[in-house]
Amino acid sequence: MSLFDHSIKEIEAKLHNKEITVSDLVDTSYKRIHEVDDKVHAFLTLDEESARAKAKELDGETDTTAKLFGIPAGIKDNIVTKGLRTTCASQFLRNFDDPLYDATVVDKLHAEKAVTIGKLNMDEFAMGSSNENSSFTPTRNPWNTDYVPGGSSGGSAAAVAAGEVLFSLGSDTGGSIRQPAAFCGVVGLKPTYGLVSRFGLVAFASSLDQIGPLTRSVEDNARVLEVIAGHDKMDSTSANVDIPSYTEALTGDVKGLKIAVPKEYLAEGVNPEVKEAVLEALKVYESLGATWEEVSLPHSKYAVATYYLISSSEASANLARFDGVRYGVRSENAENMIDMFKKSRSEGFGEEVKRRIMLGTFALSSGYYDAYYKKAQKVRTLIKNDFDKIFEEYDVVIGPTTPTPAFKVGEKIKDPLTMYANDILTIPVNLAGVPGISIPCGLSAEGLPIGLQIIGKHFDERTVYRTAHAFEQATDHHKKRPQIGGAN
Repeated sequence: MSLFDHSIKEIEAKLHNKEITVSDLVDTSYKRIHEVDDKVHAFLTLDEESARAKAKELDGETDTTAKLFGIPAGIKDNIVTKGLRTTCASQFLRNFDDPLYDATVVDKLHAEKAVTIGKLNMDEFAMGSSNENSSFTPTRNPWNTDYVPGGSSGGSAAAVAAGEVLFSLGSDTGGSIRQPAAFCGVVGLKPTYGLVSRFGLVAFASSLDQIGPLTRSVEDNARVLEVIAGHDKMDSTSANVDIPSYTEALTGDVKGLKIAVPKEYLAEGVNPEVKEAVLEALKVYESLGATWEEVSLPHSKYAVATYYLISSSEASANLARFDGVRYGVRSENAENMIDMFKKSRSEGFGEEVKRRIMLGTFALSSGYYDAYYKKAQKVRTLIKNDFDKIFEEYDVVIGPTTPTPAFKVGEKIKDPLTMYANDILTIPVNLAGVPGISIPCGLSAEGLPIGLQIIGKHFDERTVYRTAHAFEQATDHHKKRPQIGGAN
Protein backbone atom coordinates (compact mmCIF):
# COMPACT_ATOMS: atom_id res chain seq x y z
CA MET A 1 0.00 0.00 0.00
CA SER A 2 1.25 3.47 -0.84
CA LEU A 3 0.46 6.52 1.23
CA PHE A 4 0.58 8.45 -2.03
CA ASP A 5 -2.30 6.55 -3.57
CA HIS A 6 -4.95 7.32 -0.98
CA SER A 7 -6.58 10.40 0.49
CA ILE A 8 -7.40 10.65 4.18
CA LYS A 9 -11.04 9.99 3.29
CA GLU A 10 -10.13 6.82 1.38
CA ILE A 11 -7.93 5.55 4.21
CA GLU A 12 -10.74 6.28 6.65
CA ALA A 13 -12.99 3.96 4.62
CA LYS A 14 -10.33 1.22 4.55
CA LEU A 15 -9.93 1.42 8.32
CA HIS A 16 -13.69 1.34 8.84
CA ASN A 17 -13.99 -1.73 6.56
CA LYS A 18 -11.10 -3.48 8.37
CA GLU A 19 -9.05 -3.66 5.16
CA ILE A 20 -6.09 -2.16 7.01
CA THR A 21 -5.17 -1.35 10.60
CA VAL A 22 -3.70 1.75 12.18
CA SER A 23 -0.58 -0.31 12.87
CA ASP A 24 -0.33 -0.92 9.11
CA LEU A 25 -0.42 2.84 8.51
CA VAL A 26 2.20 3.60 11.16
CA ASP A 27 4.43 0.77 9.89
CA THR A 28 4.13 2.15 6.34
CA SER A 29 5.09 5.63 7.51
CA TYR A 30 8.18 4.51 9.44
CA LYS A 31 9.20 2.13 6.66
CA ARG A 32 9.12 5.05 4.24
CA ILE A 33 11.06 7.30 6.63
CA HIS A 34 13.78 4.68 7.09
CA GLU A 35 14.02 4.29 3.29
CA VAL A 36 14.33 7.93 2.26
CA ASP A 37 14.95 10.28 5.18
CA ASP A 38 18.71 9.85 5.04
CA LYS A 39 18.41 11.71 1.72
CA VAL A 40 15.59 14.16 2.60
CA HIS A 41 16.32 14.91 6.29
CA ALA A 42 12.72 15.96 6.97
CA PHE A 43 12.62 14.64 10.53
CA LEU A 44 14.66 15.74 13.54
CA THR A 45 13.02 13.46 16.11
CA LEU A 46 10.95 10.29 15.70
CA ASP A 47 8.39 9.11 18.25
CA GLU A 48 8.38 5.50 17.10
CA GLU A 49 7.75 3.70 20.39
CA SER A 50 4.83 5.93 21.40
CA ALA A 51 3.36 5.97 17.87
CA ARG A 52 3.34 2.17 17.64
CA ALA A 53 1.78 1.89 21.10
CA LYS A 54 -0.90 4.42 20.10
CA ALA A 55 -1.57 2.52 16.88
CA LYS A 56 -2.04 -0.72 18.79
CA GLU A 57 -4.43 1.05 21.14
CA LEU A 58 -6.46 2.47 18.24
CA ASP A 59 -6.60 -0.95 16.57
CA GLY A 60 -8.59 -2.11 19.58
CA GLU A 61 -11.23 0.62 19.22
CA THR A 62 -14.53 -0.08 17.49
CA ASP A 63 -15.44 3.55 16.82
CA THR A 64 -13.34 4.79 13.87
CA THR A 65 -15.39 7.90 13.11
CA ALA A 66 -12.86 10.47 14.35
CA LYS A 67 -11.90 12.84 11.53
CA LEU A 68 -8.22 11.83 11.52
CA PHE A 69 -8.50 8.34 13.00
CA GLY A 70 -5.12 6.62 12.80
CA ILE A 71 -3.65 9.05 10.27
CA PRO A 72 0.16 9.49 10.56
CA ALA A 73 1.14 13.13 11.08
CA GLY A 74 4.37 15.11 11.32
CA ILE A 75 4.66 18.18 13.54
CA LYS A 76 6.98 21.11 12.87
CA ASP A 77 9.60 21.29 15.59
CA ASN A 78 8.51 24.71 16.88
CA ILE A 79 5.14 23.31 18.00
CA VAL A 80 5.38 22.01 21.56
CA THR A 81 4.74 18.30 22.13
CA LYS A 82 4.46 16.89 25.65
CA GLY A 83 7.34 14.58 26.46
CA LEU A 84 8.71 14.79 22.91
CA ARG A 85 11.82 16.83 22.14
CA THR A 86 11.08 20.28 20.72
CA THR A 87 14.18 22.08 19.45
CA CYS A 88 13.06 24.73 16.92
CA ALA A 89 16.05 23.30 14.97
CA SER A 90 18.30 25.35 17.28
CA GLN A 91 21.32 24.33 19.34
CA PHE A 92 19.81 26.48 22.07
CA LEU A 93 17.03 23.94 22.57
CA ARG A 94 18.84 20.76 21.59
CA ASN A 95 18.32 19.40 25.12
CA PHE A 96 14.63 20.44 25.48
CA ASP A 97 13.64 16.77 25.66
CA ASP A 98 10.58 16.84 27.89
CA PRO A 99 8.11 19.71 27.33
CA LEU A 100 5.37 19.71 29.96
CA TYR A 101 2.35 20.22 27.70
CA ASP A 102 1.00 19.85 24.18
CA ALA A 103 0.22 22.79 21.93
CA THR A 104 -3.52 23.28 21.42
CA VAL A 105 -3.29 22.08 17.81
CA VAL A 106 -1.59 18.87 18.97
CA ASP A 107 -4.32 18.35 21.57
CA LYS A 108 -6.90 18.73 18.80
CA LEU A 109 -5.14 16.22 16.56
CA HIS A 110 -5.01 13.72 19.39
CA ALA A 111 -8.70 14.29 20.12
CA GLU A 112 -9.44 13.20 16.55
CA LYS A 113 -7.11 10.18 16.93
CA ALA A 114 -4.25 11.26 14.66
CA VAL A 115 -0.90 9.58 15.38
CA THR A 116 2.21 11.75 15.83
CA ILE A 117 5.11 10.21 13.91
CA GLY A 118 7.77 12.76 14.87
CA LYS A 119 9.04 16.34 14.76
CA LEU A 120 9.99 18.00 11.50
CA ASN A 121 13.07 19.96 10.49
CA MET A 122 12.90 23.71 9.93
CA ASP A 123 14.92 26.89 9.71
CA GLU A 124 16.11 27.77 13.22
CA PHE A 125 13.29 29.47 15.15
CA ALA A 126 11.39 29.61 11.82
CA MET A 127 13.79 32.23 10.42
CA GLY A 128 14.59 31.40 6.82
CA SER A 129 13.28 30.53 3.37
CA SER A 130 15.29 27.44 2.49
CA ASN A 131 15.68 25.21 5.58
CA GLU A 132 19.43 25.75 5.32
CA ASN A 133 19.32 27.63 8.63
CA SER A 134 18.55 24.46 10.59
CA SER A 135 21.37 24.06 13.10
CA PHE A 136 21.24 20.26 12.69
CA THR A 137 21.11 19.55 8.96
CA PRO A 138 19.44 21.15 5.94
CA THR A 139 16.38 19.42 4.54
CA ARG A 140 16.51 18.49 0.85
CA ASN A 141 13.82 18.77 -1.81
CA PRO A 142 12.36 15.32 -2.68
CA TRP A 143 12.00 16.41 -6.33
CA ASN A 144 15.75 16.90 -6.58
CA THR A 145 17.99 16.71 -3.54
CA ASP A 146 20.36 19.29 -5.00
CA TYR A 147 17.62 21.86 -4.37
CA VAL A 148 16.13 23.41 -1.22
CA PRO A 149 12.61 22.47 -0.06
CA GLY A 150 11.82 26.04 0.98
CA GLY A 151 11.38 27.29 4.50
CA SER A 152 10.91 27.66 7.26
CA SER A 153 8.51 24.67 7.15
CA GLY A 154 10.76 22.82 4.72
CA GLY A 155 10.66 19.60 6.73
CA SER A 156 6.88 19.73 6.91
CA ALA A 157 6.55 20.09 3.12
CA ALA A 158 9.27 17.57 2.26
CA ALA A 159 7.84 14.88 4.55
CA VAL A 160 4.48 15.06 2.80
CA ALA A 161 6.02 15.25 -0.68
CA ALA A 162 8.24 12.23 0.01
CA GLY A 163 5.33 10.14 1.30
CA GLU A 164 6.62 9.89 4.86
CA VAL A 165 3.37 11.17 6.40
CA LEU A 166 -0.10 11.91 5.09
CA PHE A 167 -0.16 15.42 6.50
CA SER A 168 1.95 17.74 8.57
CA LEU A 169 1.62 20.97 10.51
CA GLY A 170 3.79 23.97 9.75
CA SER A 171 3.88 27.60 10.79
CA ASP A 172 3.69 30.61 8.50
CA THR A 173 5.09 34.02 9.49
CA GLY A 174 5.91 35.42 6.05
CA GLY A 175 5.20 32.50 3.73
CA SER A 176 6.78 29.63 5.65
CA ILE A 177 3.98 27.18 4.80
CA ARG A 178 3.11 28.34 1.28
CA GLN A 179 6.64 28.80 -0.07
CA PRO A 180 7.86 25.27 0.83
CA ALA A 181 4.51 23.87 -0.33
CA ALA A 182 5.17 25.49 -3.71
CA PHE A 183 8.77 24.24 -3.87
CA CYS A 184 7.77 20.68 -2.92
CA GLY A 185 4.59 20.41 -5.01
CA VAL A 186 2.12 19.99 -2.12
CA VAL A 187 -0.85 21.94 -0.75
CA GLY A 188 -0.14 24.40 2.08
CA LEU A 189 -2.57 26.79 3.78
CA LYS A 190 -1.84 29.85 5.90
CA PRO A 191 -5.17 30.41 7.70
CA THR A 192 -6.62 33.78 8.67
CA TYR A 193 -4.73 35.20 11.63
CA GLY A 194 -6.52 34.06 14.78
CA LEU A 195 -8.37 31.12 13.23
CA VAL A 196 -5.92 28.53 14.61
CA SER A 197 -4.58 28.75 18.16
CA ARG A 198 -0.94 29.73 18.58
CA PHE A 199 -0.79 28.36 22.14
CA GLY A 200 2.23 26.08 22.22
CA LEU A 201 3.81 27.55 19.09
CA VAL A 202 7.26 28.93 19.96
CA ALA A 203 6.83 32.57 19.00
CA PHE A 204 8.85 34.21 16.24
CA ALA A 205 6.66 37.24 15.41
CA SER A 206 3.45 37.08 17.40
CA SER A 207 1.35 39.37 15.20
CA LEU A 208 2.23 37.34 12.08
CA ASP A 209 2.69 33.68 13.11
CA GLN A 210 -0.03 31.21 12.19
CA ILE A 211 -0.14 27.38 12.21
CA GLY A 212 -1.53 25.60 9.17
CA PRO A 213 -1.68 22.20 7.39
CA LEU A 214 0.38 20.76 4.53
CA THR A 215 -1.15 17.88 2.57
CA ARG A 216 -1.18 16.08 -0.78
CA SER A 217 -4.64 17.38 -1.74
CA VAL A 218 -7.01 20.27 -1.08
CA GLU A 219 -9.61 17.95 0.42
CA ASP A 220 -7.12 16.55 2.93
CA ASN A 221 -6.04 20.10 3.79
CA ALA A 222 -9.63 21.19 4.45
CA ARG A 223 -10.21 18.18 6.66
CA VAL A 224 -7.16 18.93 8.82
CA LEU A 225 -8.14 22.60 9.16
CA GLU A 226 -11.58 21.56 10.39
CA VAL A 227 -9.80 19.79 13.25
CA ILE A 228 -7.22 22.40 14.28
CA ALA A 229 -9.28 25.61 13.79
CA GLY A 230 -11.35 27.20 16.53
CA HIS A 231 -11.30 29.54 19.50
CA ASP A 232 -8.85 28.86 22.33
CA LYS A 233 -9.03 30.64 25.67
CA MET A 234 -5.29 29.99 26.10
CA ASP A 235 -4.51 32.29 23.15
CA SER A 236 -5.45 35.95 23.54
CA THR A 237 -5.25 36.47 19.76
CA SER A 238 -7.59 33.56 19.01
CA ALA A 239 -10.74 34.63 17.15
CA ASN A 240 -14.10 33.47 18.49
CA VAL A 241 -15.74 32.61 15.15
CA ASP A 242 -17.85 29.72 13.96
CA ILE A 243 -15.90 26.98 12.16
CA PRO A 244 -17.85 25.82 9.08
CA SER A 245 -17.40 22.55 7.22
CA TYR A 246 -14.58 23.35 4.82
CA THR A 247 -14.90 20.01 3.05
CA GLU A 248 -18.55 20.71 2.17
CA ALA A 249 -17.37 23.76 0.21
CA LEU A 250 -15.44 21.55 -2.22
CA THR A 251 -18.12 21.49 -4.91
CA GLY A 252 -15.88 22.09 -7.93
CA ASP A 253 -18.18 24.95 -8.94
CA VAL A 254 -16.55 28.34 -9.49
CA LYS A 255 -19.00 29.77 -12.02
CA GLY A 256 -19.28 33.51 -11.49
CA LEU A 257 -16.18 33.63 -9.27
CA LYS A 258 -14.44 37.01 -9.60
CA ILE A 259 -10.65 36.75 -9.53
CA ALA A 260 -8.24 39.65 -9.02
CA VAL A 261 -4.72 39.30 -10.41
CA PRO A 262 -2.32 41.96 -9.05
CA LYS A 263 -0.03 43.29 -11.76
CA GLU A 264 2.71 43.53 -9.15
CA TYR A 265 2.60 39.73 -8.72
CA LEU A 266 3.49 39.13 -12.38
CA ALA A 267 5.96 41.98 -12.77
CA GLU A 268 9.71 42.05 -13.34
CA GLY A 269 11.53 39.51 -11.21
CA VAL A 270 8.97 36.75 -11.67
CA ASN A 271 10.43 33.81 -13.57
CA PRO A 272 8.89 33.48 -17.08
CA GLU A 273 8.01 29.81 -16.44
CA VAL A 274 6.21 30.79 -13.23
CA LYS A 275 4.32 33.58 -14.98
CA GLU A 276 3.30 31.26 -17.81
CA ALA A 277 2.05 28.61 -15.35
CA VAL A 278 -0.11 31.18 -13.58
CA LEU A 279 -1.57 32.49 -16.85
CA GLU A 280 -2.38 28.91 -17.88
CA ALA A 281 -4.09 28.40 -14.52
CA LEU A 282 -6.21 31.49 -15.15
CA LYS A 283 -7.28 29.97 -18.47
CA VAL A 284 -8.45 26.90 -16.57
CA TYR A 285 -10.55 29.12 -14.31
CA GLU A 286 -12.02 30.84 -17.36
CA SER A 287 -13.02 27.45 -18.75
CA LEU A 288 -14.76 26.72 -15.43
CA GLY A 289 -16.84 29.88 -15.63
CA ALA A 290 -14.79 32.26 -13.48
CA THR A 291 -13.61 35.70 -14.61
CA TRP A 292 -10.41 37.56 -13.83
CA GLU A 293 -9.13 41.10 -14.10
CA GLU A 294 -5.81 42.78 -13.48
CA VAL A 295 -5.71 44.96 -10.35
CA SER A 296 -3.06 46.76 -8.33
CA LEU A 297 -1.75 46.30 -4.80
CA PRO A 298 0.27 49.54 -4.83
CA HIS A 299 1.85 49.18 -1.39
CA SER A 300 3.04 45.60 -1.90
CA LYS A 301 6.44 46.93 -3.01
CA TYR A 302 7.04 47.99 0.58
CA ALA A 303 6.01 44.59 2.02
CA VAL A 304 9.47 43.04 2.39
CA ALA A 305 10.97 46.01 4.24
CA THR A 306 7.84 46.34 6.38
CA TYR A 307 7.81 42.65 7.22
CA TYR A 308 11.47 42.40 8.23
CA LEU A 309 11.24 45.43 10.50
CA ILE A 310 8.09 44.19 12.26
CA SER A 311 9.02 40.49 12.42
CA SER A 312 12.57 41.16 13.59
CA SER A 313 11.35 43.58 16.24
CA GLU A 314 8.89 41.03 17.58
CA ALA A 315 11.55 38.30 17.38
CA SER A 316 13.93 40.45 19.40
CA ALA A 317 11.35 40.67 22.18
CA ASN A 318 10.16 37.04 21.97
CA LEU A 319 13.62 35.50 21.96
CA ALA A 320 14.76 37.50 24.98
CA ARG A 321 13.39 34.65 27.13
CA PHE A 322 16.14 32.35 25.87
CA ASP A 323 18.85 33.22 28.36
CA GLY A 324 20.29 29.90 29.54
CA VAL A 325 18.62 30.21 32.95
CA ARG A 326 15.26 28.44 32.86
CA TYR A 327 15.59 25.97 29.99
CA GLY A 328 17.75 25.35 26.98
CA VAL A 329 21.52 25.21 26.74
CA ARG A 330 23.65 27.13 29.26
CA SER A 331 27.20 28.13 28.44
CA GLU A 332 29.81 26.29 30.49
CA ASN A 333 32.41 29.00 29.88
CA ALA A 334 30.78 31.85 31.82
CA GLU A 335 32.42 33.52 34.81
CA ASN A 336 29.37 35.48 36.06
CA MET A 337 25.65 35.90 35.39
CA ILE A 338 25.94 38.59 32.69
CA ASP A 339 28.67 36.61 31.00
CA MET A 340 26.43 33.53 31.13
CA PHE A 341 23.56 35.41 29.38
CA LYS A 342 25.88 36.65 26.64
CA LYS A 343 27.72 33.40 26.01
CA SER A 344 24.63 31.20 26.17
CA ARG A 345 22.93 33.32 23.50
CA SER A 346 26.10 33.63 21.42
CA GLU A 347 26.71 29.88 21.46
CA GLY A 348 23.05 28.83 21.21
CA PHE A 349 21.73 31.02 18.37
CA GLY A 350 22.74 30.68 14.73
CA GLU A 351 23.83 33.50 12.45
CA GLU A 352 20.40 34.23 10.92
CA VAL A 353 18.70 34.37 14.32
CA LYS A 354 21.38 36.73 15.62
CA ARG A 355 21.02 38.89 12.53
CA ARG A 356 17.28 39.32 13.06
CA ILE A 357 17.59 39.91 16.80
CA MET A 358 20.10 42.68 16.13
CA LEU A 359 17.92 44.26 13.45
CA GLY A 360 14.86 44.11 15.71
CA THR A 361 16.68 45.51 18.74
CA PHE A 362 17.95 48.39 16.61
CA ALA A 363 14.44 49.15 15.23
CA LEU A 364 12.99 49.23 18.75
CA SER A 365 15.77 51.25 20.31
CA SER A 366 15.42 54.81 21.57
CA GLY A 367 15.57 57.33 18.75
CA TYR A 368 14.77 54.77 16.04
CA TYR A 369 11.38 53.38 17.13
CA ASP A 370 9.32 56.08 15.36
CA ALA A 371 11.52 56.10 12.28
CA TYR A 372 11.41 52.34 11.71
CA TYR A 373 9.02 50.17 13.74
CA LYS A 374 6.18 52.70 14.03
CA LYS A 375 6.44 53.64 10.34
CA ALA A 376 6.45 49.95 9.37
CA GLN A 377 3.21 49.44 11.29
CA LYS A 378 1.63 52.33 9.39
CA VAL A 379 2.67 50.83 6.06
CA ARG A 380 1.28 47.49 7.22
CA THR A 381 -2.11 49.16 7.56
CA LEU A 382 -1.83 50.51 4.02
CA ILE A 383 -1.08 47.00 2.73
CA LYS A 384 -4.12 45.62 4.57
CA ASN A 385 -6.26 48.42 3.16
CA ASP A 386 -5.15 47.47 -0.37
CA PHE A 387 -6.55 43.98 0.16
CA ASP A 388 -9.75 45.27 1.77
CA LYS A 389 -10.39 47.50 -1.23
CA ILE A 390 -9.89 44.66 -3.73
CA PHE A 391 -12.13 42.31 -1.75
CA GLU A 392 -14.99 44.78 -2.05
CA GLU A 393 -15.25 43.75 -5.72
CA TYR A 394 -13.50 40.39 -6.03
CA ASP A 395 -13.82 36.99 -4.34
CA VAL A 396 -10.16 35.92 -4.39
CA VAL A 397 -6.72 37.18 -5.39
CA ILE A 398 -4.57 34.84 -7.48
CA GLY A 399 -0.90 34.93 -8.43
CA PRO A 400 2.31 32.92 -8.08
CA THR A 401 3.33 31.68 -4.64
CA THR A 402 7.01 32.37 -5.31
CA PRO A 403 8.86 34.35 -8.01
CA THR A 404 10.91 31.28 -8.99
CA PRO A 405 10.90 27.50 -8.53
CA ALA A 406 13.20 26.02 -5.89
CA PHE A 407 16.85 27.10 -6.02
CA LYS A 408 19.94 25.01 -5.37
CA VAL A 409 21.29 24.33 -1.90
CA GLY A 410 23.98 26.92 -1.14
CA GLU A 411 22.95 29.21 -3.99
CA LYS A 412 21.50 32.07 -1.91
CA ILE A 413 22.37 31.36 1.71
CA LYS A 414 25.29 33.82 1.68
CA ASP A 415 23.09 36.64 0.35
CA PRO A 416 20.43 37.45 2.97
CA LEU A 417 18.79 40.25 0.98
CA THR A 418 18.24 38.00 -2.06
CA MET A 419 16.91 35.29 0.25
CA TYR A 420 14.51 37.74 1.91
CA ALA A 421 13.19 38.87 -1.48
CA ASN A 422 12.13 35.29 -2.20
CA ASP A 423 9.16 35.86 0.14
CA ILE A 424 7.95 38.97 -1.66
CA LEU A 425 4.69 37.36 -2.87
CA THR A 426 3.75 35.64 0.39
CA ILE A 427 4.61 38.33 2.95
CA PRO A 428 1.65 40.68 2.18
CA VAL A 429 -0.79 37.93 3.20
CA ASN A 430 0.70 37.76 6.70
CA LEU A 431 0.83 41.54 7.07
CA ALA A 432 -2.88 41.75 6.15
CA GLY A 433 -3.85 38.70 8.22
CA VAL A 434 -5.84 37.12 5.37
CA PRO A 435 -5.79 33.42 4.37
CA GLY A 436 -3.66 32.11 1.51
CA ILE A 437 -3.11 28.68 0.00
CA SER A 438 -0.47 27.31 -2.37
CA ILE A 439 -1.36 24.50 -4.76
CA PRO A 440 0.71 22.89 -7.53
CA CYS A 441 0.14 24.41 -10.98
CA GLY A 442 3.00 23.11 -13.12
CA LEU A 443 6.63 22.04 -13.42
CA SER A 444 9.66 24.02 -14.55
CA ALA A 445 11.99 22.85 -17.32
CA GLU A 446 14.17 21.32 -14.58
CA GLY A 447 11.18 19.32 -13.34
CA LEU A 448 10.64 21.41 -10.19
CA PRO A 449 7.13 22.31 -8.95
CA ILE A 450 5.52 25.73 -9.41
CA GLY A 451 2.95 26.98 -6.92
CA LEU A 452 -0.27 28.92 -7.47
CA GLN A 453 -1.29 31.18 -4.59
CA ILE A 454 -4.97 31.85 -3.85
CA ILE A 455 -5.72 34.58 -1.31
CA GLY A 456 -9.13 35.15 0.30
CA LYS A 457 -11.05 37.45 2.60
CA HIS A 458 -10.66 37.26 6.37
CA PHE A 459 -12.18 33.99 7.66
CA ASP A 460 -13.34 32.99 4.18
CA GLU A 461 -11.27 29.81 3.90
CA ARG A 462 -14.31 28.11 2.35
CA THR A 463 -13.99 30.20 -0.82
CA VAL A 464 -10.21 29.73 -0.87
CA TYR A 465 -10.63 25.97 -0.65
CA ARG A 466 -13.45 25.91 -3.22
CA THR A 467 -11.30 27.86 -5.67
CA ALA A 468 -8.26 25.65 -5.08
CA HIS A 469 -10.25 22.42 -5.29
CA ALA A 470 -11.90 23.38 -8.59
CA PHE A 471 -8.49 23.91 -10.20
CA GLU A 472 -7.12 20.71 -8.68
CA GLN A 473 -10.05 18.67 -10.07
CA ALA A 474 -9.66 20.20 -13.52
CA THR A 475 -5.91 19.43 -13.75
CA ASP A 476 -3.49 16.68 -12.78
CA HIS A 477 -0.65 18.73 -11.31
CA HIS A 478 -1.31 17.36 -7.81
CA LYS A 479 -0.89 13.79 -9.09
CA LYS A 480 2.71 14.26 -10.20
CA ARG A 481 5.31 12.66 -7.96
CA PRO A 482 8.83 13.72 -6.97
CA GLN A 483 12.10 11.90 -7.59
CA ILE A 484 11.92 10.53 -4.06
CA GLY A 485 8.29 9.49 -4.16
CA GLY A 486 5.74 7.14 -5.64
CA ALA A 487 5.02 3.72 -4.23
CA ASN A 488 6.35 2.72 -0.85
